[in-house]
Amino acid sequence: MATDVSRAIEAVFRIESARLIAGLARIVRDVGVAEELAQDALVAALEQWPESGVPDNPGAWLMAAARNRAVDLVRRERTLAEKQHELLHEVVERESTAPDLDTALDDDIGDDLLRLVFTACHPVLSPDARVALTLRLLGGLTTEEIARAFLLPEPTIAQRIVRAKRTLAEADVPFEVPRGAELSGRLASVLEVVYLVFNEGYAATAGEDWLRPGLCDEALRLGRILAELAPAEPEVHGLVALMEIQASRAKARVGPSGEPVLLLDQDRGRWDRLLIRRGLAALERATALAAGSTRGAVGPYALQAAIAACHARARTPEETDWARIVALYDTLARVTPSPIVELNRAVAVAMAFGPAAGLERVDALAEEPALAGYHLLPSVRGDLLWKLGRPDEARVEFERAAELTRNARERTLLLARAAACAPDEPA
Repeated sequence: MATDVSRAIEAVFRIESARLIAGLARIVRDVGVAEELAQDALVAALEQWPESGVPDNPGAWLMAAARNRAVDLVRRERTLAEKQHELLHEVVERESTAPDLDTALDDDIGDDLLRLVFTACHPVLSPDARVALTLRLLGGLTTEEIARAFLLPEPTIAQRIVRAKRTLAEADVPFEVPRGAELSGRLASVLEVVYLVFNEGYAATAGEDWLRPGLCDEALRLGRILAELAPAEPEVHGLVALMEIQASRAKARVGPSGEPVLLLDQDRGRWDRLLIRRGLAALERATALAAGSTRGAVGPYALQAAIAACHARARTPEETDWARIVALYDTLARVTPSPIVELNRAVAVAMAFGPAAGLERVDALAEEPALAGYHLLPSVRGDLLWKLGRPDEARVEFERAAELTRNARERTLLLARAAACAPDEPA
């Protein structure tokens, strides 16, 4: 029973941590301290909830506990008298005027979560540090999960996060959404962060679940707010388009028992047509804005959204315009060259021109250092070998992919594919 409660607490904290840290950061003006206070609240929950049970409103409980610790902290720090006054005044004022803590956590366009993203993406940090810190604070991702998203060693990411929080504190970075030219300058790293958060929800790198819908929803919400804040930025709408279209497949991506369902096997009748329409409209807007800009070319998010749109428009897998998808990947590879883009292009080439053509491209990536521990490389290779009638080699690749993935659902799928490659035993 205690184990079940502990798991429930961890799940609640995973969901609520971003709002919790964002709300606290607005009060204490220090994201590092805010994260520590949130962790203190988690410890309190782990101590009390097994006895008292999970409260009806766990997010409000955690926020109240963290706020109490924030007040205690400021009271102890006598040298921070001015901050103590501001903190106590804000707590008293908000608690006396807000109908409940949940309402207090929800802001208008000056969203606490959005402030948190832009604070974590401040120019005093390196681009890599901005992304890693925001994934940690906004998405509640573990250091291990962030490292897998970056295809980097875990200690490297851990150091980035620690240094980033220290840098923000030392620079006394304001907790606010920038305006004007500063907003445009910091937008690219924010978009990258939002999309990485979405991807972690869309295909979880670790754990028991294939999807983490809360992260997808949060990324979509932030993307839509960004589109309101920067309506003339093509890539904001390109990212929103990409996320809307990908999110439209969510219900079809899992089977009755939570098992993954691959794109070509999905029931397209379960795709959310409203999200698709929204995504296509956002893509059209991104394309129009890009055409009217000085650059005159669409960016990487709009290009990926155009690829997703090819799938969304196809009523059946056979109707997919794979030749256009290859052409779009060709352009994407020129705009943002990366080994993962090349791997995805290889898949498209295989679908358009046959598995042998795709395998040739995949094999060219075999020695790519960034893909050395990337489970989708052997997974793709196994699929192509299977289609080429080479089941023994395919089985080895699927088994290798299963060893590399940290997601339990994906591991089960890969092992099942490996087993399907084994020859039937004689009767």
